[in-house]
Amino acid sequence: MSDTQKLSKVELLKEASHQLRGTLAEEILNDKPEFSDDAATLLKHHGSYLQDDRDSRKAKDEDGKAKGKQYSCMVRTRIPGGRVTAEQFLAELDLCEQLANGTLRITSRQGFQLHGVLKKDLRESIREINRIKLTTFAACGDVNRNVMACPAPIRNNSVRDQVQALALEMAEHFRPRTTSYFDLWLKDEDGQETEASEFQPVDEPIYGTRYLPRKFKMAIGFPEDNCVDLYTQDLGLMAIVENDQIIGYNVLAGGGMGRTPSAEKTFPALAKRLTFATPAQVIAVSEAIVKVQRDYGNREDRKRARLKYLIADWGVDRFKAKVEEYFGSPLPEPHPADVTGVDDHLGWHEQGDGRLFLGINVENGRIKDEGSLRLKTGLRAILRRFGMETRLTALQSVLLCDIDPRDRAEIDQIMADHGIRTAEELSLIRRYSIACPAFPTCGLSITESERALPGIIDQLDVEVARLGLQSAKIAVHMTGCPNGCARPYTPDIGLVGKAVGKYTMFVGGNPEGTRLGFIYRDMVELDNIVPALVPLLQAYKAQRQGAESFGDFCARKGLDALLEIAG
Repeated sequence: MSDTQKLSKVELLKEASHQLRGTLAEEILNDKPEFSDDAATLLKHHGSYLQDDRDSRKAKDEDGKAKGKQYSCMVRTRIPGGRVTAEQFLAELDLCEQLANGTLRITSRQGFQLHGVLKKDLRESIREINRIKLTTFAACGDVNRNVMACPAPIRNNSVRDQVQALALEMAEHFRPRTTSYFDLWLKDEDGQETEASEFQPVDEPIYGTRYLPRKFKMAIGFPEDNCVDLYTQDLGLMAIVENDQIIGYNVLAGGGMGRTPSAEKTFPALAKRLTFATPAQVIAVSEAIVKVQRDYGNREDRKRARLKYLIADWGVDRFKAKVEEYFGSPLPEPHPADVTGVDDHLGWHEQGDGRLFLGINVENGRIKDEGSLRLKTGLRAILRRFGMETRLTALQSVLLCDIDPRDRAEIDQIMADHGIRTAEELSLIRRYSIACPAFPTCGLSITESERALPGIIDQLDVEVARLGLQSAKIAVHMTGCPNGCARPYTPDIGLVGKAVGKYTMFVGGNPEGTRLGFIYRDMVELDNIVPALVPLLQAYKAQRQGAESFGDFCARKGLDALLEIAG
């Protein structure tokens, strides 16, 4: 068990932190623009990362002296299933203007992120998010993070609502029980300064004294619509539906995207098909998996601390046997059903109850006004006028729900007035593209991602149209480093930052997220990415078999054949 391991510094910090408090109470009140390293590590569990503006690192003052790092915080809102009311959405838009950098970001895990929040404004930001009945607690850190779920508001049966309800139930069940979040951020000013001697621990039945060895990610989806990328999760629950009823879930375990190229011991992995759990069993089975990871996951080397490495080291049979031990009885084989499709849910759709929902593309998740595209203002206008519920998607876009068909024309006009393009006006390659934030806010990023991908898609749009491949669903995911936040190892094309302005190119995955891509080229300069892909697209046009996707084509051909094609 982990008690026999040599513990990393982070493990010792968590254990001695008074359940994730550390020195945060004191540091929130001091006049420094940053947190100490230890406090910043604990801060993640409360939903915030300390960052600095990497664009201004070399900036100088009027006397020619370096200004030093310009610190701020990223604040992440945890939103199970991506379900957000109009009031909550509008309040987050207000916050981004009042206390952040003026933009609001939809994450690839169906949450919100504020960027550029100064330390002095952090408590106010978190309090406002809680006032609107949302939270940042456990949005980051070594705990279960946001529970994703298919966001489509289909109302003609209860299946989609059941999945959303399970996401909320799972989020609450796996929420840490420490009161540190309330004590640090939500009490009035007189309740902030608590002496360490007064600390009263609470029971953490799932997480224990050290919480998990590393972050843990969960998602709930469907075989015919794997929009939440079940196979990339530590725990994926695939709803099995018969006669319009969920009979249970295929439980997938051990997915994860992060890797360190210089460390061969690290790798991206797809989750393994572990078992089938009935609706009555699914939370208990999930808890057993989390507890096995808690007790046996690597607490010495954080690079190998995710669940995928425990399963890789043990093998599926040994891991399943241990889960059965924790669960208390044998577990069956998975149901034969598996992923068959994926949907981005963009455009106008019937809900099944006489109303409509509308999926609006938010390129790379960034809600802002820029040039002729006034997305932030347009969304504000729609939400203020109609007040509908919204859902955030795993492709960083937004669904507007419960729309009266009589309002469709007015909403279309508001979109047009603000330069917001419809799904039909966008290429499939743009609709299925996502990117991580990378520069200038992420401290781990090696190079550009969010700011670079739109230009790449512009170029690919031209080439795809020239080849007549507009109907091909080709997914492109881009990250500024190998940590994999935008899941770059499973789509048709993955672009992963390797050095400043240079990327590792992966091909051979698919939009359904059921296959890992392989390295096609390494250290490719940004301007050479599209030229390197064009010969492959040309060969795909000429040699594809039937309805074969671009990723299927690349996987069938293999690396050697693709390199020969490229010349």
